[in-house]
Parts: sequence; C-alpha cells; structure tokens
Amino acid sequence: MNRPEREAAVRRMLEQAPPPVPPDLYADVVRRGGRMLRRRTVARRLMWLLLFAAAVAFIVWALMARPWVEPPSETTPPLTGW
Repeated sequence: MNRPEREAAVRRMLEQAPPPVPPDLYADVVRRGGRMLRRRTVARRLMWLLLFAAAVAFIVWALMARPWVEPPSETTPPLTGW
C-alpha cells in the first residue's frame, strides 16, 4: 500500500459517521479517571513523605556521626630525644 492509497483510506474512514458510543461508557471512564487521580495523588504524597523521612534520617545521622570533624589520631608520634 503506497502513500496515496493510505491517504485515500484515511479520508474514507474520516468521512464515515463515527460509531455509536455505549451510554454507560462515560460513567466508567469518569470512575476510572477519578481512581487514577486518587492513586496518583496518594503516590505523590507517599513519595514526598519518603523524601522527608530520608532527609530527617540524614540530618540525624549527620548530627550524631559528625562526618565533617577529623577523627582523633589512632597512633601517637614516636617520642625520641628524651
């Protein structure tokens, strides 16, 4: 099927009357869409809560471990010349 034939087929499909839509389809679509929005909102709030908990855990760890402070020396320098 070459390009002109495809264009003609598309034009024929577009000129036809659209198929009838079942009357209960709208209610199903609205119900599913609402459910999707609620799930997306819950997921977004859960991700924000997880990010907040991770930030708090990092701050608590940093305050307890104090990684910016140099650890004390494990060995002492040799004492010579006494």
